[in-house]
Amino acid sequence: MRHAMITAGTKGLGLKVTEAFLAAGYRVTVTYLSDEERAKALMETWGEHRVHIVQADVTKRDDCKQLVDAARSFAGRMDVFIHNAGPYVFEKKKLIDYSESEWNDMIDGNLTSSFHLLKEVVPIMREQQFGRIVFYGFQGANNAPGWIYRSAYAAAKVGLVSLMKTISIEEAAYGITANMVCPGNIMGEMKEATIAEARQHSDHNTPIGRSGTGEDIARTVMFLCEDNADMVTGTVVEVTGGVDVIHHYR
Repeated sequence: MRHAMITAGTKGLGLKVTEAFLAAGYRVTVTYLSDEERAKALMETWGEHRVHIVQADVTKRDDCKQLVDAARSFAGRMDVFIHNAGPYVFEKKKLIDYSESEWNDMIDGNLTSSFHLLKEVVPIMREQQFGRIVFYGFQGANNAPGWIYRSAYAAAKVGLVSLMKTISIEEAAYGITANMVCPGNIMGEMKEATIAEARQHSDHNTPIGRSGTGEDIARTVMFLCEDNADMVTGTVVEVTGGVDVIHHYR
Protein backbone atom coordinates (compact mmCIF):
# COMPACT_ATOMS: atom_id res chain seq x y z
CA MET A 1 0.00 0.00 0.00
CA ARG A 2 1.41 3.37 -0.97
CA HIS A 3 2.05 6.10 1.56
CA ALA A 4 1.59 9.87 1.47
CA MET A 5 2.89 12.37 4.03
CA ILE A 6 0.85 15.58 4.22
CA THR A 7 1.76 18.46 6.50
CA ALA A 8 -1.18 20.32 8.08
CA GLY A 9 -3.56 17.79 6.60
CA THR A 10 -6.25 17.58 9.28
CA LYS A 11 -8.34 20.60 8.28
CA GLY A 12 -8.80 23.23 5.59
CA LEU A 13 -7.32 22.62 2.15
CA GLY A 14 -5.06 19.96 3.61
CA LEU A 15 -8.00 17.90 4.83
CA LYS A 16 -9.50 17.57 1.35
CA VAL A 17 -6.12 16.45 0.01
CA THR A 18 -5.78 13.93 2.84
CA GLU A 19 -9.26 12.56 2.17
CA ALA A 20 -8.48 12.22 -1.53
CA PHE A 21 -5.41 10.10 -0.87
CA LEU A 22 -7.26 7.97 1.66
CA ALA A 23 -10.10 7.41 -0.81
CA ALA A 24 -7.49 6.34 -3.37
CA GLY A 25 -6.26 3.63 -0.99
CA TYR A 26 -3.14 5.28 0.43
CA ARG A 27 -1.95 5.13 4.00
CA VAL A 28 -1.40 8.70 5.11
CA THR A 29 0.79 10.39 7.70
CA VAL A 30 -0.71 13.76 8.61
CA THR A 31 0.59 16.54 10.81
CA TYR A 32 -1.25 19.05 12.94
CA LEU A 33 0.08 21.96 14.94
CA SER A 34 -2.42 22.55 17.76
CA ASP A 35 -5.96 21.36 16.89
CA GLU A 36 -5.77 17.88 18.40
CA GLU A 37 -9.54 17.36 18.23
CA ARG A 38 -9.64 17.63 14.45
CA ALA A 39 -6.66 15.29 14.20
CA LYS A 40 -8.33 12.67 16.38
CA ALA A 41 -11.58 12.97 14.44
CA LEU A 42 -9.75 12.20 11.20
CA MET A 43 -8.11 9.10 12.64
CA GLU A 44 -11.38 7.90 14.18
CA THR A 45 -13.07 8.20 10.78
CA TRP A 46 -10.44 6.29 8.81
CA GLY A 47 -8.77 4.12 11.46
CA GLU A 48 -5.24 4.02 12.83
CA HIS A 49 -4.10 1.52 10.21
CA ARG A 50 -4.81 4.07 7.46
CA VAL A 51 -4.08 7.36 9.21
CA HIS A 52 -1.02 8.24 11.27
CA ILE A 53 -1.23 11.54 13.16
CA VAL A 54 1.91 13.46 14.18
CA GLN A 55 2.04 16.75 16.07
CA ALA A 56 4.74 18.87 14.43
CA ASP A 57 5.85 22.46 14.05
CA VAL A 58 7.49 22.69 10.63
CA THR A 59 9.40 25.83 11.63
CA LYS A 60 11.55 23.56 13.84
CA ARG A 61 14.23 21.40 12.25
CA ASP A 62 14.01 18.66 14.86
CA ASP A 63 10.24 18.36 14.36
CA CYS A 64 10.79 17.91 10.62
CA LYS A 65 13.26 15.09 11.15
CA GLN A 66 11.13 13.38 13.78
CA LEU A 67 8.11 13.63 11.48
CA VAL A 68 9.79 11.80 8.61
CA ASP A 69 11.25 9.18 10.94
CA ALA A 70 7.78 8.53 12.38
CA ALA A 71 6.19 8.43 8.92
CA ARG A 72 8.70 5.88 7.67
CA SER A 73 8.20 3.75 10.76
CA PHE A 74 4.46 3.82 10.14
CA ALA A 75 4.47 2.85 6.47
CA GLY A 76 7.98 1.71 5.57
CA ARG A 77 8.07 3.93 2.49
CA MET A 78 7.48 7.48 1.24
CA ASP A 79 5.71 7.74 -2.10
CA VAL A 80 4.20 11.21 -1.82
CA PHE A 81 5.15 14.32 0.13
CA ILE A 82 2.66 17.22 0.15
CA HIS A 83 3.90 20.31 2.00
CA ASN A 84 0.60 21.94 2.85
CA ALA A 85 1.75 23.63 6.08
CA GLY A 86 2.98 27.20 5.98
CA PRO A 87 2.43 30.13 8.36
CA TYR A 88 0.78 33.31 7.13
CA VAL A 89 0.40 36.81 8.56
CA PHE A 90 -3.24 37.81 8.02
CA GLU A 91 -2.78 41.40 9.20
CA LYS A 92 -1.97 43.69 6.30
CA LYS A 93 1.36 45.36 6.95
CA LYS A 94 4.25 46.69 4.91
CA LEU A 95 7.69 45.09 5.10
CA ILE A 96 9.05 47.83 7.36
CA ASP A 97 6.38 46.99 9.95
CA TYR A 98 7.20 43.29 10.19
CA SER A 99 8.92 42.14 13.35
CA GLU A 100 11.98 39.96 13.06
CA SER A 101 10.06 37.03 14.55
CA GLU A 102 7.25 37.41 11.99
CA TRP A 103 9.80 37.49 9.18
CA ASN A 104 11.57 34.40 10.54
CA ASP A 105 8.29 32.51 10.92
CA MET A 106 7.37 33.18 7.29
CA ILE A 107 10.77 32.17 5.93
CA ASP A 108 11.29 29.21 8.26
CA GLY A 109 7.76 27.86 7.94
CA ASN A 110 7.39 28.21 4.18
CA LEU A 111 10.92 27.87 2.79
CA THR A 112 13.45 26.55 5.30
CA SER A 113 11.04 23.80 6.41
CA SER A 114 11.02 22.58 2.81
CA PHE A 115 14.80 22.22 2.91
CA HIS A 116 14.73 20.25 6.16
CA LEU A 117 11.92 17.96 4.99
CA LEU A 118 13.46 17.36 1.57
CA LYS A 119 16.74 16.37 3.22
CA GLU A 120 14.84 13.57 4.98
CA VAL A 121 12.32 12.61 2.29
CA VAL A 122 14.40 12.57 -0.89
CA PRO A 123 16.85 9.81 0.18
CA ILE A 124 13.87 7.51 0.86
CA MET A 125 12.37 8.28 -2.55
CA ARG A 126 15.74 7.70 -4.20
CA GLU A 127 15.86 4.21 -2.70
CA GLN A 128 12.41 3.51 -4.12
CA GLN A 129 13.22 5.05 -7.52
CA PHE A 130 9.90 6.84 -7.21
CA GLY A 131 8.49 9.91 -5.53
CA ARG A 132 6.00 12.71 -5.91
CA ILE A 133 6.55 16.08 -4.18
CA VAL A 134 4.04 18.94 -4.21
CA PHE A 135 4.40 22.37 -2.66
CA TYR A 136 1.88 25.20 -2.39
CA GLY A 137 2.37 28.73 -3.65
CA PHE A 138 0.25 31.73 -4.59
CA GLN A 139 -1.08 33.19 -7.82
CA GLY A 140 1.78 34.61 -9.88
CA ALA A 141 4.54 33.10 -7.75
CA ASN A 142 6.17 31.67 -10.88
CA ASN A 143 6.87 35.22 -12.06
CA ALA A 144 8.12 36.67 -8.74
CA PRO A 145 5.55 39.49 -8.47
CA GLY A 146 5.42 42.07 -5.74
CA TRP A 147 2.57 41.43 -3.31
CA ILE A 148 1.84 44.44 -1.16
CA TYR A 149 1.38 43.71 2.58
CA ARG A 150 2.53 40.08 2.06
CA SER A 151 6.24 40.66 1.52
CA ALA A 152 7.65 37.94 3.79
CA TYR A 153 5.21 35.25 2.70
CA ALA A 154 5.66 36.14 -0.97
CA ALA A 155 9.46 36.13 -0.68
CA ALA A 156 9.42 32.68 0.90
CA LYS A 157 7.07 31.19 -1.69
CA VAL A 158 8.91 32.69 -4.65
CA GLY A 159 12.12 31.22 -3.25
CA LEU A 160 10.29 27.91 -2.96
CA VAL A 161 9.40 28.03 -6.66
CA SER A 162 13.10 28.05 -7.54
CA LEU A 163 13.87 25.35 -4.99
CA MET A 164 11.07 23.17 -6.39
CA LYS A 165 12.30 23.58 -9.96
CA THR A 166 15.86 22.76 -8.95
CA ILE A 167 14.79 19.62 -7.10
CA SER A 168 12.72 18.55 -10.11
CA ILE A 169 15.87 18.54 -12.24
CA GLU A 170 18.28 17.13 -9.68
CA GLU A 171 16.04 14.19 -8.74
CA ALA A 172 14.45 13.37 -12.11
CA ALA A 173 16.80 10.44 -12.72
CA TYR A 174 15.44 8.79 -9.55
CA GLY A 175 11.83 8.85 -10.74
CA ILE A 176 11.00 11.79 -8.48
CA THR A 177 8.86 14.72 -9.63
CA ALA A 178 8.34 18.05 -7.89
CA ASN A 179 5.61 20.59 -8.64
CA MET A 180 3.74 23.49 -7.06
CA VAL A 181 0.00 24.14 -6.83
CA CYS A 182 -1.17 27.74 -6.38
CA PRO A 183 -4.72 28.08 -4.99
CA GLY A 184 -6.83 31.11 -5.69
CA ASN A 185 -8.94 32.96 -3.15
CA ILE A 186 -10.36 29.98 -1.25
CA MET A 187 -11.74 31.21 2.04
CA GLY A 188 -13.57 29.95 5.13
CA GLU A 189 -15.82 26.94 4.70
CA MET A 190 -14.89 26.67 1.02
CA LYS A 191 -11.55 25.18 2.07
CA GLU A 192 -13.33 21.99 3.08
CA ALA A 193 -16.13 22.20 0.51
CA THR A 194 -16.76 20.14 -2.59
CA ILE A 195 -17.06 21.46 -6.13
CA ALA A 196 -20.75 20.55 -6.14
CA GLU A 197 -21.31 22.63 -3.00
CA ALA A 198 -19.50 25.62 -4.51
CA ARG A 199 -21.66 25.49 -7.63
CA GLN A 200 -24.75 26.09 -5.53
CA HIS A 201 -23.55 29.63 -4.76
CA SER A 202 -22.39 32.24 -7.26
CA ASP A 203 -19.18 34.16 -6.62
CA HIS A 204 -19.00 37.40 -8.57
CA ASN A 205 -15.38 37.97 -7.53
CA THR A 206 -14.21 34.89 -9.45
CA PRO A 207 -14.45 35.02 -13.26
CA ILE A 208 -15.52 31.37 -13.52
CA GLY A 209 -18.53 32.24 -11.35
CA ARG A 210 -17.95 30.07 -8.29
CA SER A 211 -15.49 29.93 -5.45
CA GLY A 212 -12.56 27.57 -5.52
CA THR A 213 -12.71 24.69 -3.04
CA GLY A 214 -10.53 22.21 -1.27
CA GLU A 215 -11.71 19.60 -3.74
CA ASP A 216 -10.29 21.66 -6.63
CA ILE A 217 -6.89 21.61 -4.97
CA ALA A 218 -7.13 17.92 -4.09
CA ARG A 219 -7.99 16.94 -7.67
CA THR A 220 -4.97 18.86 -8.97
CA VAL A 221 -2.61 17.37 -6.40
CA MET A 222 -3.86 13.85 -7.14
CA PHE A 223 -3.17 14.29 -10.85
CA LEU A 224 0.39 15.45 -10.18
CA CYS A 225 0.97 12.37 -8.03
CA GLU A 226 -0.17 9.79 -10.59
CA ASP A 227 2.40 7.32 -11.91
CA ASN A 228 1.77 8.52 -15.45
CA ALA A 229 2.22 12.19 -14.54
CA ASP A 230 5.99 11.77 -14.61
CA MET A 231 6.32 14.16 -17.56
CA VAL A 232 4.85 16.94 -15.42
CA THR A 233 7.65 18.16 -13.19
CA GLY A 234 9.10 21.53 -12.28
CA THR A 235 5.68 23.03 -13.01
CA VAL A 236 3.63 25.69 -11.23
CA VAL A 237 -0.10 24.99 -11.61
CA GLU A 238 -2.52 27.80 -10.80
CA VAL A 239 -6.00 26.79 -9.62
CA THR A 240 -7.66 30.19 -9.37
CA GLY A 241 -10.76 30.26 -11.56
CA GLY A 242 -9.24 33.36 -13.13
CA VAL A 243 -9.35 35.44 -9.95
CA ASP A 244 -6.70 38.11 -9.39
CA VAL A 245 -5.45 37.62 -5.84
CA ILE A 246 -2.45 39.90 -5.60
CA HIS A 247 -3.07 43.03 -7.66
CA HIS A 248 -4.99 45.04 -5.08
CA TYR A 249 -3.12 48.09 -3.88
CA ARG A 250 -5.38 49.33 -1.08
